[in-house]
Amino acid sequence: MKYISRLLAAILFVIFFGFALKNDQIVTLQYFFGYQQSAPLVIMLLVFFVAGAVLGALAMVPMVFRHRRDLSRHKKTLAEIEKERLLAEQASMQAPQPDSVRND
Repeated sequence: MKYISRLLAAILFVIFFGFALKNDQIVTLQYFFGYQQSAPLVIMLLVFFVAGAVLGALAMVPMVFRHRRDLSRHKKTLAEIEKERLLAEQASMQAPQPDSVRND
């Protein structure tokens, strides 16, 4: 499996490298208020790809924290249930007390 993933990574690298060599023309991006920026097409694509990946990761942050909070809450609940189960198990292991003795 390790060799297959490395082979796939090498193939993807060659494809992307070839794509970069074929798209070295200068492009100009027109922004608002007359601002413009010129750079090779492959650089522009790389910048916007990285920006999209970063924004996507940032969009996932609240969900990750919510899942972590839920996980810790469920772990606490599970620990309480386990503790109650152990106490019930210990209580069932003890010998029954005679009817004349009461624990009031």
